[in-house]
Formats: sequence, C-alpha cells, structure tokens
Amino acid sequence: MDWPIAEVARMSGVTARTLRHYDETGLLPPARIGTNGHRYYRERQLLRLQQILVLRALGVGLPEIGRILSEQIDEVDALRSHHQRLLAERDRIDILASTVFRTIAELEQSRKDDRPMTINRPENLFEGVTPSHYEDNMRDYPELAQEVGQRAATMSQADADAAHRERTAQMIRLAELMGAGRPVDANPVQAEIDTQYRALTELRAVSAEDFRAIARSIVDNETWRAAYEAIAPGLAAYQRDAMVAYATTRLN
Repeated sequence: MDWPIAEVARMSGVTARTLRHYDETGLLPPARIGTNGHRYYRERQLLRLQQILVLRALGVGLPEIGRILSEQIDEVDALRSHHQRLLAERDRIDILASTVFRTIAELEQSRKDDRPMTINRPENLFEGVTPSHYEDNMRDYPELAQEVGQRAATMSQADADAAHRERTAQMIRLAELMGAGRPVDANPVQAEIDTQYRALTELRAVSAEDFRAIARSIVDNETWRAAYEAIAPGLAAYQRDAMVAYATTRLN
C-alpha cells in the first residue's frame, strides 16, 4: 500500500516540508514519486521514519541519525537498540523530574521564609544531566562536539567535576541576574556570556552564527531546556536571548 506524503504527515505529525527535506538529504527517500510529482511511501519507509523520530526524540542530530541508519542492517535489532536507549532515557528523565521537584520545593520554602535559596551542593541541581549529556546534545555541532569529547577524555575526574560545578555556578549566577530584573544586554549578564564564549573558543573558532545556533538549541533541545528550567523558570530563554545579544553586539 502506498501512502501519499500528506497522509504520512498527518499520521506522524511531521510536516510535509520536513519529509521533503528528509528526502532531499537522503535520510528518507520515498518509495516512489508519482507522475504528478507527489511522493508516496510504503511500510518500509514508515518504519524508517519511526526510527528517525525516535532518535530525534533522544536528542540525536540528523547527521548522526543518517550515520546510524546507514550502518544498521536488521530492523528488529535496530528497534531493540532504540528501545534500550528509550528505557535509559526514561530513567534519566525520572531522575531529572525528581531533581526539578526538589528544586521547586526548596525555592517555595525559601520564598515562604522570605530568604534567599541556599544551595549547599549545586551539583545536585543537575542530577540526570551529566556532562556526557551536554556532549551528546551537541551532535548538531559535530566539530565542536569532537573537541569537547577530546577535551573530556584528557580530564581527570576531579577536573571534570570542577568543570561541571562551574557550569552549574554560571547558570545560577544568570538565574540571580534574571531574578534581579537585569536585561539580557546588561553588562553583568554580558560578562557571564563572554566567559562562556571564551571557554568555547578555547576549543575552536565559534562564529556569530554558530553562537546564535547554540543559543537557539538551549530552548529547542529538550534536555538543555530542562537543565536550565531546573534552576529557574524562564532561564533557558534568558540564556538564549543573552547569547543572541552578545553575538549581535560583540561578534558581528
């Protein structure tokens, strides 16, 4: 049975434009193209689309998905592998949900007592989001992800823990600036972004457009967004907007 592109879009929730893009990049060619120029799909293509969407839900970038799909042979084995990844992701999300719930409780108690929130162990804010998850979610930036991976491989556990705590501390400082009502282009906010940018450029050159793309991912990528929102609601968008402001005023 053939399904036209409009029907596949309706069933999967993926836009026809995205399906055409998947075809143009070789990720998901249709079973055939009709005389009217319309794309038609069969069961095999629907199964491949399912795998693409599962991998996207796990935060895998399109180039990496193409590599994974090109290397796999048996569909059942591939689905079994995806299932294991989904189970692992479910467990991680459960941990992250508990982390966010605990943070909410601590924030509510501090507001009730009319006192600043005290964070004795800031790394606890990131249970469920380990440094490896940051690297995994940079798959859309393969060159930068490679540099991050190489740097991480040479770090001792103590250095990795220290870097993780510093990332946490940076996010908390931004949350405090946001809570104080400082605009994203304020000097203290831009100073924090400058520190982050310089850390990236120690690995490789990062253009203004690269920096904007990473900024957008902080909101668009579910894992990144959840990490920021675990600190304070709205922090992901605040970080994104601050990075965009930095790129516009200092990198262009």
